[in-house]
Amino acid sequence: MLVTLGVDVNMRSKVLLAAGLSAIVTATSVSAHHSFAAEYDRDKPVTVIGEVTKLLWTNPHARVQLDVKDKSGTVESWDFELGPPTALMRQGWNRNSLKPGQIVTVNGFLSKDEPHVANARTVTLADGRQVFAGSSFDTQTPAAAGRPQH
Repeated sequence: MLVTLGVDVNMRSKVLLAAGLSAIVTATSVSAHHSFAAEYDRDKPVTVIGEVTKLLWTNPHARVQLDVKDKSGTVESWDFELGPPTALMRQGWNRNSLKPGQIVTVNGFLSKDEPHVANARTVTLADGRQVFAGSSFDTQTPAAAGRPQH
């Protein structure tokens, strides 16, 4: 025998469904945010010069995409993770700081498992101004951040 304690079974099902979906969405967004060490290799620094194709001003991390010519002249698309937009704004960035067509130099660290993907540490503009990219590398514990760079 089903006892509902005065609650409509259909309503109870809706509440349980909503609670389940909420738990799934929360778990997905938590797993989407990662630590630097989970995705990038601090022992594989990279410097890339290329043309900005897009600045994506999104959470949890902004991204800048570049077209980069390799040694043979073939154009490769690169994707660099930046810091969160709020941290970038505190550094003087805004969603229009990099425009398509600008030539920039990006220093960062390669992805552990994706080609042409990296975490940006600095972005140098064509006029020589260097801006901090809000890299998650720089937000590690003091002991980790103090290790010598290769």
